Amino acid sequence: MSTSVIIPFYNEEESVRFVLEEVLACQPDAEIVAVDDGSADRTWEIICSLPVHGLRLTENRGQSAAMYAGMRAAGGDVIVLMDGDGQNDPADIQKLVELLQEDNLDVVCGQRVNRRDTRSRRVASKAANAIRRSILNDGISDTGCSLKAFRREHVELLVPFNGLHRYLPAIFKQADLRITEVPVNHRERAQGTSKYTNWERALRGIYDLFGVRWLLKRKIVYPKLETHDE
Repeated sequence: MSTSVIIPFYNEEESVRFVLEEVLACQPDAEIVAVDDGSADRTWEIICSLPVHGLRLTENRGQSAAMYAGMRAAGGDVIVLMDGDGQNDPADIQKLVELLQEDNLDVVCGQRVNRRDTRSRRVASKAANAIRRSILNDGISDTGCSLKAFRREHVELLVPFNGLHRYLPAIFKQADLRITEVPVNHRERAQGTSKYTNWERALRGIYDLFGVRWLLKRKIVYPKLETHDE
């Protein structure tokens, strides 16, 4: 099975080369889709200098929009999502892909261990995960981990909206897909700075959470169809 790795970047000129070269070294046979989310710095210029499939949104539309654009453009049988800040370890990609194939799963989600974030961010993330699980019951302990792998055909289940990347497990679970979590490495950000504060993440997360809850309750889930042709 072929693999496409989707990586969104926004004003990451300090880290984009390091991240992409590391992924290319770990996944030499994979399609690497680098998505520039309307950066105002040299991110796009650097992407274009490397042997990857580059996409550029001419305006900043957010992480979910960039990831969705990459998913739609990807040609691999397996989609892998990861952050562009260097905190996800590309060495974990193969573990997710192999588990997906060997255990006949639909979705494998990374679960960050020994997180290298600040204490305030870890506390905020833990609280957000607990609230999300209590409302959506998605069965995933760390949906904030961007490192995920799933089969290409499941992209068709997704409706693009701001915040989509945080709620993929809930959407996939509603479709009765086979999902599991696996521990993955988490690293300190080597270059650049985060684009969000903890407060901004919390407000966006709460707003999106109730929107997703409404969507899941209203979304039509088709049963298996029986057909007959004359």
